Amino acid sequence: MYASLQIADRAAVRTITLNRPQLHNAFDDGLIAELTAALKEAGNDTSVRVVVLTGAGASFSAGADLNWMRGMAKASEAENREDSLRLARLMRTLQFLPKPTVARVNGAAYGGGVGLVACCDIAIGVDSAKFGLTEVKLGLVPAVISPYVIHAIGLRQARRLFLTGELFDATTAQRIGLLHQSVAADALDETVDATVGALAKAGPIAQAEAKQLALRVAGISEADAEQTDRDNAALIARLRVSGEGQEGLGAFLDKRAPHWHKPA
Repeated sequence: MYASLQIADRAAVRTITLNRPQLHNAFDDGLIAELTAALKEAGNDTSVRVVVLTGAGASFSAGADLNWMRGMAKASEAENREDSLRLARLMRTLQFLPKPTVARVNGAAYGGGVGLVACCDIAIGVDSAKFGLTEVKLGLVPAVISPYVIHAIGLRQARRLFLTGELFDATTAQRIGLLHQSVAADALDETVDATVGALAKAGPIAQAEAKQLALRVAGISEADAEQTDRDNAALIARLRVSGEGQEGLGAFLDKRAPHWHKPA
């Protein structure tokens, strides 16, 4: 049914696997559309109690697909805005899904991959995983995913990572709140299963209300998120077509340093 995903049901648990391992499960417009649809389907399926999101192969998700980025670099500002809104819709769907969600972080997560982790209720990752919000190195910003990442790790940590674009490890990801647990690779499934087992003991209606309660008390609403997404989509579209954005994307695609890069 889905070209870029694998869907598996076990008891009342639906596991959605990003299935582009040869591309490190990077996003393109097809994966974004399919994952949005699969999440909505899971959210509406009364037989599904828990959704587990993971990646095939060595990575969780490397963020934007190279060919997708090449196309967006040539697209107009309006086309980039619509493209960004589709990604924003995916993140918003995951954030407000009326079922418990667990990120099974089997490997590296960059850019939008970090956004997916941040949108899940619970995140468990392998201790070898690497993470990064590297958009500034391309003359861009992590606009669409920014609300979810800031909610997960806090403003202070986000300001550093948004500005430096540095990579960080699973220990750091757990310390700052992106991961709830960091475990050895051979303990990942056992740990995820234990978490899913704990979730299965709770009332599904109460869980849905508890999730909304936490978001509401924190001042996070889906209506506000839609407006924020529109603003952030406009921002990233403007930056992608700007001189600096074009230079950053061009340098990345050409595998060279951008003109502003000054080695220490």
